[in-house]
Amino acid sequence: MKTIVFFNNKGGVGKTSLVYHLAWMYAELGLPVVAADLDPQSNLTSMFLDEDRLLDLWPDEEHTHTVLGAIQPIMKGIGDISKPHVEEIDRNIGLVVGDLGVSMFEDELSAQWPDCLDRKERAFRVISAFFRLLQYAGESMDAELALIDVGPNLGAINRAAMIAADFVVIPLAPDLFSLQGLRNVGPTLIRWRGEWEERLKRNPEPNLQLPRGKMKPIGYIVHQHATRQDRPVKAYARWANRIPLEYRERVLACEEENPPVIEKDPHCLALIKHYRSLMPMAMEARKPIFALKPADGAIGAHVNAVAQCKTDYKDLAQRILDCIEFE
Repeated sequence: MKTIVFFNNKGGVGKTSLVYHLAWMYAELGLPVVAADLDPQSNLTSMFLDEDRLLDLWPDEEHTHTVLGAIQPIMKGIGDISKPHVEEIDRNIGLVVGDLGVSMFEDELSAQWPDCLDRKERAFRVISAFFRLLQYAGESMDAELALIDVGPNLGAINRAAMIAADFVVIPLAPDLFSLQGLRNVGPTLIRWRGEWEERLKRNPEPNLQLPRGKMKPIGYIVHQHATRQDRPVKAYARWANRIPLEYRERVLACEEENPPVIEKDPHCLALIKHYRSLMPMAMEARKPIFALKPADGAIGAHVNAVAQCKTDYKDLAQRILDCIEFE
C-alpha cells in the first residue's frame, strides 16, 4: 500500500475536499483506498458521515472506533496501539475515523521524539503509531492507497503523520499566504526527513515495523479563485505565477532561473476550479460533486460543471498514480 499525505500549514486551501473527492474517484476507478483523518478537527470524517453516525462513533465515553481508540493504549502507557476500526464508506473506501481527542497525543509525540536518539524502543513505537495503524487499516481491506488528511500546522502530530507517508501533495491557493506556507513547509519537510533518517539508525528493535519517512514531494495542486471579473483574474495571476519558483526553491531545494508558468509546470498536478454552490449541494447529498444528479439539485448549468468536475478529478487521480509509479 502506498501512502500519500495532503499537507500545507495554511488552512483553507482545500486539503480535505481533495482527499474526499480523490477517495471517491479512486473507488470509482476500482482501487481500494483508505482515507485517514489524522486532523484533530476531523473535517474529513464529518464530510463522509452524517450526524447520527458521528454520535455513535463519538459517544461521551470511550471512542473505541476512532483513531483515538487505536492509539489510546500507547498514549496512556498501558500497551501498544490496537488495530483500528475501519468504517466502510463504499466497497472500495474505508475511513479511519478522526477524533478531536487526538490532539492529546501532541505532548507525548513531542516528548518521545528526542528519546529515539537514545535508542528507546517505546519512543519508536509512539512515533510510528500512525504508520502502523495505517498498515493495519490497509491490510483489513486490501487497500492499494492510503490518502491522509492532516491539520494546517507544523506540530508533532503532523510530523508523525508525515513520517508515515511515502509521498506528499501540497494544496495551495493563489495568494500570499500560500506562498508563505510553501516557505514554511518545504524546509520543514527536508528537516523532518533528515531527522527521521538519523533516528532510524538507532532503532533498538529490528522486528518493529517502522516507516521509511520518504515524504517525497510529488507536486502541488492549486485551487483557483473565481475568474469572472478582471480584478480576481489579475490577483490570481500575480500570486500563481510565483508558485513554480517558490516550490522549486523551498520544497525541492533546487534552483531554476526560468521556471515555466504555472499552467505548464510539470510539478503542478492540477488547477482545480471553485465549484461555488455545488460544494454545499454535494455535502447535503453526502456524495462528491462529480456524482451529483438532477435529483440532488444539479440542473441547468450545474450539469456541465458536474461533468467537468469528474473529468478534472479523474485526470488528477491518474496524474498522481503516474507520479507515484503505481502499477
